[in-house]
Amino acid sequence: MNQLKKDLMTVAKDLKKLTQKTDKMIKRLDKLEKAQAAKKPKAKAVKKVVARKPAKLSASGTVLAIVKRSRKGIDIVSLKKKTGFEDKKIRDITYRLRKQGKIKRDRKGFYVKA
Repeated sequence: MNQLKKDLMTVAKDLKKLTQKTDKMIKRLDKLEKAQAAKKPKAKAVKKVVARKPAKLSASGTVLAIVKRSRKGIDIVSLKKKTGFEDKKIRDITYRLRKQGKIKRDRKGFYVKA
């Protein structure tokens, strides 16, 4: 019975110590929360809006734009002068654009927008 009393007393002392430690921890947490609440959030840096450079057109886009701009259509020679592309490249591009339905062949070597 004596031994049981001693054990209960030690448990009671340990419990008191633990409650004191938890109280200290709660006080520390309260202080930290107050400190963080008092801090003002930093102002975010304003991002500058940068004007984007217009994307360069692909070779097909360039030829299509030229064909669309011409009211009566355009021939291969004029396309070659305006773009600086070789004959083979222009033929390939016009073939591709015709298959996509973006341009039409008005007569041989002469293209108009579809």
